[in-house]
Amino acid sequence: MLKALFRNSMKLLCGVFFRLRIKGDFSVFHNPRTLIVANHESFIDGILLAAHLPIDATFVVHTTVANNWFFRLFLSLTDYLAVDPTNPLAIKAVVRLLEAGKPVVIFPEGRITTTGSLMKVYDGAAFAAARTGATIVPVRISGASRTFFSRLGGIYPRTLFPKISLQVLGRRAIAMPELPSAKARRRKAGQLMRDILLEMLVATRPERTLYRAYLDAQQAFGRQFSVVEDISQNEESYGSLTQKIIGLARIVNQISQAKDTIGVLLPNTTPTLALLFALSARARIPAMLNYSAGRDGILAACIAAQIKTIVTSRAFIAKGKLDALIEQLPGIEVLYLEDLRSRLGLGDKLMIVLAQLLPSSIAIEQAPNDAAVILFTSGSEGKPKGVVHSHNSLLANVAQIRALADFTPRDKFMVALPLFHSFGLTACALLPLVTGIPVFLYPSPLHYRIIPEIVYDRGCSVLFGTSTFLGNYAKFAHPYDFGRLRYVVAGAEKLNETVRRNYIEQFGIRILEGYGVTECAPVVAVNVPMASKIGTVGQLAPGMKLKLIPVAGVPEGGQLWVSGPNVMKGYLRYENPGQLEVLPSEDGITWYDTGDIVKLDADGFISIQGRAKRFAKIAGEMVSLEVVEQIARQAAPDFMHASSARADDAKGEALVLFTTHAELSRDNLLAAARELGAAELAVPRDIRHVAAIPLLGTGKTDYLTLKSWASDS
Repeated sequence: MLKALFRNSMKLLCGVFFRLRIKGDFSVFHNPRTLIVANHESFIDGILLAAHLPIDATFVVHTTVANNWFFRLFLSLTDYLAVDPTNPLAIKAVVRLLEAGKPVVIFPEGRITTTGSLMKVYDGAAFAAARTGATIVPVRISGASRTFFSRLGGIYPRTLFPKISLQVLGRRAIAMPELPSAKARRRKAGQLMRDILLEMLVATRPERTLYRAYLDAQQAFGRQFSVVEDISQNEESYGSLTQKIIGLARIVNQISQAKDTIGVLLPNTTPTLALLFALSARARIPAMLNYSAGRDGILAACIAAQIKTIVTSRAFIAKGKLDALIEQLPGIEVLYLEDLRSRLGLGDKLMIVLAQLLPSSIAIEQAPNDAAVILFTSGSEGKPKGVVHSHNSLLANVAQIRALADFTPRDKFMVALPLFHSFGLTACALLPLVTGIPVFLYPSPLHYRIIPEIVYDRGCSVLFGTSTFLGNYAKFAHPYDFGRLRYVVAGAEKLNETVRRNYIEQFGIRILEGYGVTECAPVVAVNVPMASKIGTVGQLAPGMKLKLIPVAGVPEGGQLWVSGPNVMKGYLRYENPGQLEVLPSEDGITWYDTGDIVKLDADGFISIQGRAKRFAKIAGEMVSLEVVEQIARQAAPDFMHASSARADDAKGEALVLFTTHAELSRDNLLAAARELGAAELAVPRDIRHVAAIPLLGTGKTDYLTLKSWASDS
């Protein structure tokens, strides 16, 4: 009777003060053995669940909580089991409860989050579920971290009565892993439980448009919260940035119609971000043009996406010496931000002031799955393709990254990767702006002397880059320049072992290598502090699935196909302008062929073997050009190397190695191959010494140029 009164009272209070919403099917709680797992945001999480679960369950609580007089008052009104996570025998009591058919609620993190992200997941809950065959029911608690009962004071803004929701997912299960020792089985089960919780965080994300996500962040952190700084050293708060967005939205109305595709040819600056959100709010589709692609690359992109208007800046064109390029774009109207300001009349300025009172009023209604942004492939293997992403696919990737990494508003991102690069856009711009993390925008990743100094001067704690960029930053950085960095993430190309070792020895920093493709917004896999393995690109992002397609001549692994909420809507091709080419589906699942050949280990870590197009067939044997480059790096780690292939009358194809080492010989390469255990077939005979390896603007090797060079025997 007293328990029922407590439950009904808590329901009423939660409904009134927290406007608590519940989503999901409550039938999933009724099983012979049920283990309910939830993320842990605040001290009131247990009360929220006790009041709203449709079953009587036993709550597993930490002994320190059970011994607190305040919480003991509430615990006396429900069934609970006090355990010490450090006691290896504690989980036996949980097993006995489950075997007796008693539903159990447990927080696998063992403590309340202090970052807003998932904390360490203890193995005990997973092992209990695997041992008893219990059905796992994940429940996502959202919003409780913004109450004064959380441990995020000083990190996130907290309010008296934020909105809270409980989202119930479908049934899950963990089978007992077939491993030789109990320790290994327990560890593997814990990994599987972590996967369930990560998947839960992504699956329960709110589905919104980019502009709506931005406004939600502004509401959460306040108009005065400083969020963006660029090379002009002017800091923009959410309020001042929103003012720029509203002003540009007025201009956007004058130069385009809803659903138009507008080319954006701008560097990493605050106005670029404001234009991106202004276009998005007004249901225009920004196409992020690669200004390093040259006339042919930009023109091919404009044709594929049917871009008739490009917005750029006179100052940027002048500094980048791009005048000739702009003049050679026939049939395309080029508009300059400096000129567009004059289009704002007195009436427009008045409306800008009024719209700041209700910034959502400028938005045109859109669905989360509508096209939001067009990015372009690098063109390293042909003409660039337009990659169409929806609001949902971009924000899903934001949620995936956010679930894996404990970024907080105390961090500051150093953003030098260009915004036309998928990683630069999603991870470096969208993620911080919609989650309240300050960013410093820098217009070029090639200023190797300046960037380390800015990282130091602006107190940046997160740095993204390619292996090439990171290696060059290290050459000019003082050891203290990177003293505040918490995360250094490498992608776009294989992480050079010398670069990885230098960061450990010189700065005490572990570089986290990841893997992404533009078509997946882009993060597919990444190493993180809680799950990292050297030599791999990490585990698959939560919410994604993969399959490996066998490749003839490749005995281990296969060609990687992936699916997930972050996969693009489709391609726009030069050969078929404006026509969206959607991806194939299988049993209702859309799959994307990455074109990469990978290996997968027992823990789910992915190792990239190379591009399917970057294998040479020599005398009937498949040889990875990535392995050729690995051998060269082993032989001469302080130099740059890249490989290609050319036609050969005798063996079908022959390997060609381009190197900046003027004295690198085949004997050096043979010795390195023996050290690595690589086959002699992967050692090229055709070695060409060059002053520099050609690179694309994204920092990737320009293999299209190398292929042309290789053909010139």
